[in-house]
Order: sequence, then structure tokens, then C-alpha cells
Amino acid sequence: MKLFKITLFTSILIVLSSCDGYLDINQDPSNPQLAQGYVVLPPILGQMVRGEAFDSRFIGQYVQYWASSAAGNDWDRHGYAPGSDASGEKWRSHYWTIGLNIDIILADARANNLADYEGAAKAIRAWSWQTTTDYHGEMILKQAFEPNRYVFDYDSQEEVYAEVVKLCNEALVALARTDYTKTLARADLVYKGDTDKWTRFVYAVLARNAHHLSNKSTYNPDKVIEFVDKSFRNNADNFDVPHAGTNTVDANYFGPLRNNMALYRPTNYIIGLMDGTGPSKVVDPRLPIMFAAAPDGVFRGVAPGSGDPNNVANNTKRVPNLWGALGVVPTVGKWIFDDKVGHPLITYFELQFMKAEAALKKGDRAMAFAAFQAAVRASLDYVKVPAAAQTTFMTSAALPQAAADLKLSDIMLQKYIALYGHGNLETWVDMRRYNYDPTVYTGFSLPTLLYPDNSGKTAQRVRPRFNSEYVWNLVSLRNIGADQPNYHTKPMWFSQP
Repeated sequence: MKLFKITLFTSILIVLSSCDGYLDINQDPSNPQLAQGYVVLPPILGQMVRGEAFDSRFIGQYVQYWASSAAGNDWDRHGYAPGSDASGEKWRSHYWTIGLNIDIILADARANNLADYEGAAKAIRAWSWQTTTDYHGEMILKQAFEPNRYVFDYDSQEEVYAEVVKLCNEALVALARTDYTKTLARADLVYKGDTDKWTRFVYAVLARNAHHLSNKSTYNPDKVIEFVDKSFRNNADNFDVPHAGTNTVDANYFGPLRNNMALYRPTNYIIGLMDGTGPSKVVDPRLPIMFAAAPDGVFRGVAPGSGDPNNVANNTKRVPNLWGALGVVPTVGKWIFDDKVGHPLITYFELQFMKAEAALKKGDRAMAFAAFQAAVRASLDYVKVPAAAQTTFMTSAALPQAAADLKLSDIMLQKYIALYGHGNLETWVDMRRYNYDPTVYTGFSLPTLLYPDNSGKTAQRVRPRFNSEYVWNLVSLRNIGADQPNYHTKPMWFSQP
């Protein structure tokens, strides 16, 4: 049997040249070979989380949400792992496990007049293009799903951003249709077939797409505000993918069953923003919910690249902030680090922080302050801070108490805290938009020693997946400079003027 080398994709059909006859004689009319949309959608939703959660480990190190317990870790120092698929899961999810499966849903939708499936599928593909280009930069767009190709050319990030808008507009048209019978609830694990919520999700993707261009002369804060206003109304609209949590297959990636985060520790920076040692001297009520104290009752973090000097004494708790001695596999999780907890991919409070920033750039301080307060309050609700503690915090010195006092750093630091753990990629987008500016992220400092190949520069992108690209598609990578050891420090199109 002759096997073809297939580079990025083939999600459903793998072509084996000498097997055509075998496939033909095994066609069974009572067992159709083409999957229907309701069968394909649930695993796609799972893959959306898988790609983002897997790679959030590394992005969490770039933005200093957490750091490795081992000293000198390459990701802590804004580096990468050469010759490895580490950090390539989102690439794999976009092109393969989500990939052509979206086309299967679309084909079924066209054949059976299922506009709700069409809208959801295009919304997911738009989200995937958006988040993957924000992660990797240039991507394979025009040739992505062409059959019988073995070399794929890269397209600009600007073109990918335009594709996101195109797909979102097509999704909105499909979701607005009423000339069919809705059946999406059969497969929709997130919104239970509610096309109004899917419509709001599309506007959330459009808001990200428009807001990430804040450094460009074409940036339109009014458009961002419009998209946010048409998107999520509260936390009930969050795009939250559930987990059954019965075994390592259906459990939350960050939960104790999978134990994927045992080698990570919260950083000094995130703990310092919340433990009362910062400028406001106010303890954030989210701290004991999101993190775990050491046995002596103190919350501690580590400096990126330094490892965990308190490992033996158990004075620094590992992510996911569990419970028991170091070295012991935990059985109980907390907050977003539990087995049965859903993983949010876009939240109401993220969008309100976007609106606050856009309104502040526009010069509408009243709107910015109202959106800022709504965002912080929604974050406190999401973390399940008790009502009385919420009120105390909202009226404390930790937050500005009037529109005239609101600063950009207030918005970005509270957004940084609110997105901890689940919004790592969006936080990294923000940090790159502001070039890791310590006046925006008050007190933020880069590692003392950056990765050797960086030439003193910070990480700006993640290299394409090694196994599919550097092994099989190297010629095309050379055309965009991705063969260079410092490619990961090349600034993104979205962050440039």
C-alpha cells in the first residue's frame, strides 16, 4: 500500500491510493459514510478548548501568569522549544481537528437547510482564524483546505483578519434566517441551540478583530463599542465549553485528573497585584478563590526563570493551586482548575474591558468608567466573590471611584487579573499591543535573562507547528522568515502602526 505524505490537514478522509476498491465495496446504505452536523459539532467544541488550553501553558509564561518550577526555563525567558510540537496544539486544532470538519457541517447544512448549523460552523471557523493568527501571525489561508497539495504558501495576517470579518458577516446572515426548523440544540453543548447567543458570540469575535488593531490609524473605537454592545449581555452569554470530568478524556485540561499544571507556579507579579502589596494596599477578594496559600497562610509567587526556591518547604503553591504536599497528585481542584469546570473562550467581562479601553481612547470617560465597573463587577461574579466583599472592593482604593480618575493602567491591570488562566492569549494580545509597557502594566518587568536567540527582544509570536511545517513545508517558511531562530520576536501586523 502506497502512503502519501500529507502535511497539515486531512481531518476526516485519509487517502490511501490502493484502497479505492476496498472503500467502494464497503459502502453501506444503512451506515452512511458522511457524518451529519450534529455528530461533528460536539467534538469540535471540545477541540476549541483543547488547542487553546494546551498552548495557554506557554503563553501563561510569556505574560507572567505562571512560571516553571525549574530554573532557566526557555518559555519563562520568552523562548521556545526547537524541534518540538510544544506550543503547536492550536495550529493542529485549527487545521486538523477543527479544520475540514467545519466543511462537513456546512455541507450537511446546505443539503438539509440547517441555517443554525451553518451559522455556528462559520462562527467557529472565524473564531479559530482570529485566535490562531493572533497566536502565530502569518498563516496558510487561501490554500489551506485545497486537496492534493503537499506544499502550502503563507498569507499575511491582514488577509486572515479580513477573512474573519467575511466569515462573521456570513454567519450573521445564516443565524438571522427563520425559514427552517432549528435543530442545533441536539449538538450544541455551549448555547443549547440558542441562535441569539450564537449571534452575540459572532459580535464578540468581531469586537476582538476590530479592537486588536488599536495601534493602527484605521482603528475605530466606535465600531468596537458597537460590536461589544451587540455581543454578550452578561456572564450567562460567556462561550463556556463544559466538561463532564469523569476521566482524563472528558475532564477540564487544567483539572487534577489531567494534572497538566503540576510544574507551574504563580508568579510574583500576579500575586503582587492581588495580595495588598501593590500601590493600593488593598487585598483583592478574588485572591483566596483563584489561588491557594502556603501552609503558613501566605500567598507567594516566583520570579520567571528563577525556578521555585520554596519547593522543599512547600511555601509556594503550584498551579492549579491545589491541596496537599508537592509531589502528590491532587484529587481536589478549585475555581477554573477543577475537573468539571467549563472553560470560557470569550467572556462578558473581557468585552466590557475592551469597551472601556475603546471609550477611553475615544475620549468618552463616562462610558469608559461605566464599562470598567461592569467588567470588574462581572469578574467578581464569575469568581463567585460574595456580594458584601464585592461592594467593599468596588468602593476601595484598589479602583478609581470617578470617571475623571480612570487611567489606561486601571483597565489593563484589572483585565489582566480577570483573564488569569483562561484568557491567556487575549492578555498576550494586549501586552503586545502595548509592547509589555510597565507604565500600562504597572510594575511589570521582563526576565533578567531572555532566551539566547532573542537578541534582547521579547516574544511576539509563536512559530508554526514543527511537525507539519518545519518538517514538510520548510520552503514556504523561508519565504516569511520563519526559518530564522529569532522569528518568534518578529512583531505582529496587528500590533504595528
